[in-house]
Amino acid sequence: QVQLVESGGGLVQPGGSLRLSCAATGSLFSIEDMGWYRQAPGEEGELVATITSIGTTDYADSVKGRFTISRDNARKTMYLQMNGLKPEDTALYFCKAVIQKLRYQPSADYWGQGTQVTVSS
Repeated sequence: QVQLVESGGGLVQPGGSLRLSCAATGSLFSIEDMGWYRQAPGEEGELVATITSIGTTDYADSVKGRFTISRDNARKTMYLQMNGLKPEDTALYFCKAVIQKLRYQPSADYWGQGTQVTVSS
């Protein structure tokens, strides 16, 4: 069974840093696009950053210059380095990956369980 397991969330002061990880577990053939999303209470979900299988990245304007998305294909893991955190970054962060479990089978979206990031003094 393929799963995405997130870690790295927590409480941090404004201006601080956190590094989120998202590891794919289980047997799979390939991981295509991956991304981080977040949802704050009472607000709509927001796409934070994406990365393709060859490392092309894209960011929401609200995090450009502060967050860096990366991936280690050998470890089947994606990261989100968050620097200069602001209170408005407080949210539940989810990772998503497009995964092909078996060769010649269609890909499907998988989501992590979410990790809470709270930025507060």
